[in-house]
Amino acid sequence: MEVVRTNGSGPVYKQELKRALTFWDLMIYGLIFMVPIAPFGIYGEVATGAKGMVALAYIIGMIGMIFTALSYARMSEAIPYSGSVYSYASHGINETAGFFGGWLILLDYIFVPALLYLVSAAALADIVPQVPIIVWLLIFIGINTVINVIGIEFTAKTNKIILIAELIVLLIFIVAGIIAIAQHANGAEFTFKPLYDKNNFSMATVMGAVSIAVLSFLGFDAVSTLAEESKGGKKAIGNAIIGALLLVGVMFIIQTWIAALIWPDYTTFENVDTAFYQIAEIAGGPWLKWTTIIATVVAWGIADALVAQAAISRIIFSMARDRKLPHVLSKVHHKFKTPHIATFVVAAISFFVTMFFSAQIGQLVSVINFGALSAFLILHISVINYYMRKQKSTNYFSHLVLPAIGFLIIGFVWFNLDPMAKQLGFIWLGIGVLYFIYLKKFKKDIKISE
Repeated sequence: MEVVRTNGSGPVYKQELKRALTFWDLMIYGLIFMVPIAPFGIYGEVATGAKGMVALAYIIGMIGMIFTALSYARMSEAIPYSGSVYSYASHGINETAGFFGGWLILLDYIFVPALLYLVSAAALADIVPQVPIIVWLLIFIGINTVINVIGIEFTAKTNKIILIAELIVLLIFIVAGIIAIAQHANGAEFTFKPLYDKNNFSMATVMGAVSIAVLSFLGFDAVSTLAEESKGGKKAIGNAIIGALLLVGVMFIIQTWIAALIWPDYTTFENVDTAFYQIAEIAGGPWLKWTTIIATVVAWGIADALVAQAAISRIIFSMARDRKLPHVLSKVHHKFKTPHIATFVVAAISFFVTMFFSAQIGQLVSVINFGALSAFLILHISVINYYMRKQKSTNYFSHLVLPAIGFLIIGFVWFNLDPMAKQLGFIWLGIGVLYFIYLKKFKKDIKISE
């Protein structure tokens, strides 16, 4: 990888990835990663945790993520590289912060595809028990790997098709749900209780549910990993991140509000894990129940996993070209102009992680949460340090106040993470410390920025 230094402000990389993505491609990418129908799969847990105020949990989650999205927007304008938090912290703070920002976001993204494959394969195994889970895993991983190696344009086209299908299913549920509420199915009636229930409200209760609901928003930041494949200018990445977050947030609020009205007593779910599908059956019958189940499997196992694999391969590519990971991972396919070696490695890791965590999905989710939220904290610090200290900015509102608020919100959610998440996360961080010491001691040529 050719690196050119300019005025001591960090490296400028030779353009190797193909610039093919428009603003709308980036928006769709963000929507696909967050999954417009994501609440289908975790509705029961959020509703139970929020004591029925599920819409409020998603509103608070969206507001909290907006501040993080704004920090991504500011850094993507200044640092137009594909490494996400790794690149932003490297240039915004220093090399050490960059490494640990990348190491923590790796913990998030490298396990996300495995989680998506595992959940989808398990669901299909229940529908078609004759087919072993490992077969579904290999099918999902194989399809997504081929699409991602062929090229980001092909990935974008696939995303559009799947997103349209998801939105159609969501629209069908919303229409069926409104009709069910109008007909008072299951005792449904319009109320603001999903937004605020004075008899059950407490900030501790709601924030506990927010820590679960926020999982649905994780992934908006993945748009930043496509900075070197965007042809929409410096502001395209940031605008796409914010736009996708706001749009999907509105979708989350509408569908969960309707679901809460159809099944108002969250304490009577037959099965918390399948609560939404029970509600869909009330709204439209068995056909809508199975439609929402299949839509969830495709959205998680193909669409979401597809963009997750693309995102993590770009982060690995960025760290490898700076020799923070084996340099072979920075190789770009001569024809497709994609980081194919990194993509294959992610596929292999996903397979082995699914095998290891096959009976421990909860722990896998905990690890992902720790990585994402910790990386977000470093991101907010990067904005403040880059603009206020290095660039001497006087725009205190955008470059100090907003990221500081974002830091406090994410810090509060991080503090309320499950203890298991913190234990596993700190083990990963400890491994990173040892690896970084090794790099500093034996790889003297890795330093790229100050």
